[in-house]
Amino acid sequence: MTDAVAACSDDFAQTEPLYRDPPLRALAESALRLAAPRRALLGIVGEPGAGKSTFALQLLEEIEKLHPGIATAVSMDGFHLAQQVIDSLGMTAHKGTIETFDAHGFIAMLRRVREETDHTVWWPDFRRELEEPVGQALEVAPHHQLVIVDGNFLLVDESPWNQVRGLLTETWFLDASPEARRRRLMQRYVRYGFSRHSAQNKTEGIDERTSARIRRWAYSADRILSERLPCIDPGHETGGHRHHH
Repeated sequence: MTDAVAACSDDFAQTEPLYRDPPLRALAESALRLAAPRRALLGIVGEPGAGKSTFALQLLEEIEKLHPGIATAVSMDGFHLAQQVIDSLGMTAHKGTIETFDAHGFIAMLRRVREETDHTVWWPDFRRELEEPVGQALEVAPHHQLVIVDGNFLLVDESPWNQVRGLLTETWFLDASPEARRRRLMQRYVRYGFSRHSAQNKTEGIDERTSARIRRWAYSADRILSERLPCIDPGHETGGHRHHH
């Protein structure tokens, strides 16, 4: 199997980086350079199914090899509204859209993580097996000089989300292959109990509209990492750096 095919194969999705140009080691070194002289927040942005949480954990593992204990990873998904709240608002079919997150709570927590560096800050986690957020589940300790934050809406330039970009030290956008991204979403939904028909409807409906909204601001990321290009042309240069400071 060629490297290009391996990069596109679902069998490699959990073991091989989906975004590996530049190599993961170089990305880890770039991330570490952000963490001085004060705590840095690195935003990992992408559409549903782009592999944000997988990439964040792969990046964290690589950073651990270079500098153990300096970094941790958290997610915007911890600020999902509870299912009963979503149901009471009549938004059950819209779960995962920007309206079903506690934007102000997320912004406040980003501020806390930036400023409160002398004690532990507890971040909520989203448990996919429960489809619910769980409060105070992830520790951001004083020794965590780099906090990786993944989420769909980190670049959205609409109030109040437009406050997020200024709280992040840098943002990296994961430019996912559309076909692979939709396939991952379908597989995820089926794995968590959706019928194939329901999974397809959600993937091609709500998620596609959410994706279009996210991509609208992709250009404003500091770095764009492509899943698509290595699959088509392994020699094509990707991972360009963009400065918007």
